[in-house]
Amino acid sequence: MASRMNRIFALAMVVAICLFAAAAYAQIDDKPLKENWAPTEWGPDDRVGAPNRTTPEIVLQAVRLVKQGKVATLGKLYASDVPLFGPRSWSLTIPGTPTGGPFAKNNLVYHDEMVTTEIGQVSTQFDGPGHIGVRTSAGDFFYNGQMAAETYTRGAGGRVIGMGGLGVEFVAEKGFVCRGVLLNAADYKGMNPLPIPRSTDSPGIVTADDVRGMLRKQGLSDIGEGDCVFLYTGHGDLWSNAVWPTLSTEEKAQRRQMFNSGEPGFGVSACEYFAERKIILTGGDTSANDAQPVGEEEGYAVPCHTEMQTRRGIWNIENLDFTPLIRDGAYEFLFVWSPLKIVGATGSPGNPVALY
Repeated sequence: MASRMNRIFALAMVVAICLFAAAAYAQIDDKPLKENWAPTEWGPDDRVGAPNRTTPEIVLQAVRLVKQGKVATLGKLYASDVPLFGPRSWSLTIPGTPTGGPFAKNNLVYHDEMVTTEIGQVSTQFDGPGHIGVRTSAGDFFYNGQMAAETYTRGAGGRVIGMGGLGVEFVAEKGFVCRGVLLNAADYKGMNPLPIPRSTDSPGIVTADDVRGMLRKQGLSDIGEGDCVFLYTGHGDLWSNAVWPTLSTEEKAQRRQMFNSGEPGFGVSACEYFAERKIILTGGDTSANDAQPVGEEEGYAVPCHTEMQTRRGIWNIENLDFTPLIRDGAYEFLFVWSPLKIVGATGSPGNPVALY
């Protein structure tokens, strides 16, 4: 009897292992290996990606877009009650009241702050090289063929304390100075906000044809090399900087739920078009800038992230507030910004500037 039970147990273990292996295999995508996503055109040691396209000529052309001398900051508020993805959080405390002092004859006092957060991935957030990868049979594949397990910086006990060669500081050294193009999808499609897409034919999905149509309607020249392209869907107005502080606790909770339930955004054809035009950055007023939960093709998780960032080093900045640009009809401008030089970080907070 015991022998029979052992055989049944052994068979059950074999079945379980086979099922686990099948599930694990199903979670592997070798597209980056089969299609030779690495090395990129900038060589096997590159850590910057598409911002390498920025030349003095491109910068000077972008500077000429400043006609009125107006400045708009595009960053959103950082606070514990704003919409955040999944388990991410923001906690700010002031240690000591005051933190230090008084000192010397003038009785100087000062305050510091202590912030606990996923610093590169809350509120206005920049996705750097270490943020998005693809699980392949060779490991977790990130920009320019770097495998996460091989590039991690490790501290005591092997704990990962940074992304090594995938850290955001390499992109931050280059920064972004470019022609900014804001595509007003809400106006183009006659609905504000665009709907959250639940099917592949939803007007909440912005396609390559939509991009070309918006450029014509807005009287803009085609997307060009070195450009930074932004999308206004209206979805981000749920927590615009002007409105959010005026809302009650209950209203904020409702809007957080609405904002996090899905979002309009780019379909993969739009992103492929941008890649062909050799842009260096995408941005928008939502938390990903990809249409979700459904895009042009079903079954993919924010595919612009992998096709643009992991494959091509075309980075992405999320949760921008375009209120002043929409108000002024400023759809073409000088965009200036750089991530913080946080060594080993996956991304960066920030407050980009548009000049027009």
